Amino acid sequence: MLTYIIRRVLYAVPILIGVNLIVFFLFFIVNSPDQMARKILGEKNITQEDVDNWKIQNGYHLPLFFNTEASGDGHFTETIFFQKSAKLFLFDFGKSDTNNIDITSQISQRMWASLAIALPTFLVGLLVNITVSMIVAYYRATYVDFWSTIVAVMVMSISQLFYIIGGQWLFGKMLRLSPISGYDSGVDMLKFVILPVVIGIISGIGGGIRFYRTIFLEEVNRDYVRTARAKGVSEAGVLFKHALKNAMIPILTNVVLAIPLLFMGSLVMEAFFAIPGLGSFTIEAIQAQDFAIVRSMVYLASVLYIVGLLLTDISYTLVDPRIRFG
Repeated sequence: MLTYIIRRVLYAVPILIGVNLIVFFLFFIVNSPDQMARKILGEKNITQEDVDNWKIQNGYHLPLFFNTEASGDGHFTETIFFQKSAKLFLFDFGKSDTNNIDITSQISQRMWASLAIALPTFLVGLLVNITVSMIVAYYRATYVDFWSTIVAVMVMSISQLFYIIGGQWLFGKMLRLSPISGYDSGVDMLKFVILPVVIGIISGIGGGIRFYRTIFLEEVNRDYVRTARAKGVSEAGVLFKHALKNAMIPILTNVVLAIPLLFMGSLVMEAFFAIPGLGSFTIEAIQAQDFAIVRSMVYLASVLYIVGLLLTDISYTLVDPRIRFG
């Protein structure tokens, strides 16, 4: 197991380098360092001298990938790509390009707001989706199965924006049960996160039920289920004891891969509810064309995704003793 983990970590290094290279390449296709400076400083009354000074202060005066004026390793190290990307592997995200704030401190502060929304939405949504899906699978080929499938398809066919705007109008404006936007710490946080959590659960329940229903219906038709029925095990016992246990691999895959989304937050949800999480932090950076923040957030998401894949593989051994890693 330890050898496998070390090998997967080593595999992650070229992947992260590739992700940084692609983001860097795409960003500078859209904007040159001069365009970035003019966007951040403002288009009016900006001289080329102001642009050059900003580039020097933020390290964008160097060549992108190869420095012909340097010597030795300086051909590669004295470049924008190396200067901006090498420290990421030490999780040193540096300063933002727009207001010179420390990105690492912003991430450590904002991640809690994202988790306050994403974690309860994920846990409660997972419990609801699995429970309802098992009930639907129990009543398969009946009106319960038929109408639940129709409702699930209808729910997943509607954009999340509809649920957000409709929830804000109904519960925030009409019934005044919850604030439309904002965020606070401590106990007061609850009144701001309840509505986004409820909307997140409702908007995701359609796809969740469809996904887990398919898993359980596949399991109930396997040979071990027919054997359990032949031995006199009740249908509820077959489904809730045997089928659930053997369906854990696809469930764990779906669960563990959601880890990056928990930390990174929901871009749309945080933007509409004015929640100061990592999702809104990324949106603001994209709008301001702050390459330092965008690069850092993409790198962090890549690391979390790779960690999620590794945890997924390890978790398989906990639910299926047949799986071993050499």
